[in-house]
Amino acid sequence: MELLGITTLALVVCVICLNLLSVWRKTRPRGRLPPGPTPLPIIGNILQLNLRDIPASLSKLAKEYGPIYTLYFGSWPTVVLHGYDVVKEALLSQGDDFLGRGPFPIIDDNQKGHGILFSNGERWKVLRRFSLMTLKNFGMGKRSLEERVQEEAQCLVEELQKMSAQPCDPTFILSCAPCNVICSILFNERFHYKDRTLLTLMDLLNKNFHQVNSIWCQLYNLWPKFMKYMPGKHNEFFKRLDDVKHFILEKVKEHQESLDPANPRDYIDCFLSKIEEEKHNLKSEFDLENLAICGSNLFTAGTETTSITLRFGILLLVKHPEVQAKVHEEIDGVLGRHQPPSMKDKVKMPYTNAVVHEIQRYITLLPSSLPHSVVKDTKFRHYVIPKGTTVFPVLSSILLDHKEFPNPETFDPGHFQDKNGCFRKTDYFVPFSLGKRSCVGESLALMELFLFFTTILQKFSLKSLVEPRDIDIKPVATGLINLPPPYKLCLIPR
Repeated sequence: MELLGITTLALVVCVICLNLLSVWRKTRPRGRLPPGPTPLPIIGNILQLNLRDIPASLSKLAKEYGPIYTLYFGSWPTVVLHGYDVVKEALLSQGDDFLGRGPFPIIDDNQKGHGILFSNGERWKVLRRFSLMTLKNFGMGKRSLEERVQEEAQCLVEELQKMSAQPCDPTFILSCAPCNVICSILFNERFHYKDRTLLTLMDLLNKNFHQVNSIWCQLYNLWPKFMKYMPGKHNEFFKRLDDVKHFILEKVKEHQESLDPANPRDYIDCFLSKIEEEKHNLKSEFDLENLAICGSNLFTAGTETTSITLRFGILLLVKHPEVQAKVHEEIDGVLGRHQPPSMKDKVKMPYTNAVVHEIQRYITLLPSSLPHSVVKDTKFRHYVIPKGTTVFPVLSSILLDHKEFPNPETFDPGHFQDKNGCFRKTDYFVPFSLGKRSCVGESLALMELFLFFTTILQKFSLKSLVEPRDIDIKPVATGLINLPPPYKLCLIPR
């Protein structure tokens, strides 16, 4: 009887495994995908990845399988692109074929394909074109927006002065400044740094950016149909996404009551005017849902990515006082102690410009970029990638390229200087990705980083609480995004 029970159990297990294997085989795409490690049914290649440092795992596999290989996340294949040549070929030379946004279930199940970052097809094209044009008209790359950033930089310095050179954690203050810049663009408003609304928003964004690397979110991205019914911290992630969206919708309601189409004040006004303009177009992408998600995308990305770069950069400058000293010397020579920095000063400050670029290169903020996908069956090199297949361009493989950046694991502003000390441009500087899916706010981010860093260093010396050699600069989390470890420092007025 006991033997019969064991035999029955074994048969049931075999039937289940065969069914799962059958389903898995049916989901495997047709085509001629690049080679890669052999996947297991259901779980794919998960056992071959370090989920705490996926970019390092991707680079390790590239040494074995080459610059283009196939990896299975669960049952679904992902083509990994590793190195400048193959990423450039895909995103620039064949950019229209790789134009899709790959699946990101923890976001997709909340935003349902709306907005800019995670939409596809005509919706993405229309909303991106509109957003780029609107941001440009409201000063992106022009002096009007530069003045806003300069004013916020002065507000930031005033807040830092209140620390009276005492030890402080700069996380919150360095988040407020870029947040206020994007708020001025979205709804023509900035907040005092102690405003309760601002405190709440900063908390939402900070927690979600930390949690996106968590095992809960990674499990959800692997098995969303299963995980959506399970309790866990991924549900807190959804709640915070909804809270940001509701905040944007409240601002939209305020704007609807005072809208003057002839005198748009900000991004929301422009979007509302476009909704009215296309109200008879049944296929229009301009509706309140897309406005809410576009606003959420711009608000979230425009705040946290710049904030994280600032925090990481300050830590690196504390770690490397010799670099900080050279930046101080250049600032004193070009600006003095009282002239506010402006973008026209950048050409006269090649070392400071090199430092800002090296910070972005070194921290590799988004090591693998956001996932792409091919929009049709695509012939790429010797392979055929089926329509809809996810593609991972590994940006860290370019930013840490040994040939372009000698000793890439070392923080060295010389990576962006020529032999004469002039600023050196390089095509390998890709923190904002490449091609038509590159970051919408690249110009704004570069402006903010230069002006914020320069303004801070004009007014302060950054002093560590420990010996610089003892400062840990290893990211506290590595996955979709690299996050700096928490730290404290003293800002000594100059």
